[in-house]
Amino acid sequence: MLQATQHASVSWDGVLGTGSGKLSLGEGAASELPVSWASRTGHAKGKTSPEELLAAAHASCYAMAFAHILEDRGTPPQHLSVAADCTFEQTTDGFKVSRVALNAEGAVAGITDEQFTDAARAAEQFCPISNALRGNVDITLTARLVPAAH
Repeated sequence: MLQATQHASVSWDGVLGTGSGKLSLGEGAASELPVSWASRTGHAKGKTSPEELLAAAHASCYAMAFAHILEDRGTPPQHLSVAADCTFEQTTDGFKVSRVALNAEGAVAGITDEQFTDAARAAEQFCPISNALRGNVDITLTARLVPAAH
């Protein structure tokens, strides 16, 4: 059975509100990404946040799952575009990631809107990142079939 472990690390300097860090991703990715508290709250440009990285992970994982489901059903996609919006908020219990909104568009020949939507829902259930978040984070999905090139 396949098993893979990925690595990321952070070097952080200072306190939460004014400190900053550098995120290092595993092999083959960007060498270092700046990260700060201000980037989590939308007040810092040019830096990333854990929530932005979670959105990126979810969008890419879901796109792969969706492509797999469509291919498995005999209707491989010509193109998929997936965006994820990850909501970080303060609650009475502290801070949390409360929601991820997935928005998928796809060009798939020989498929109806209903078949596309059904495959999109199946992909969300199949997606490992969705499965890691499910029950803890509200996941919404919007899927739209766009005309396929002939």
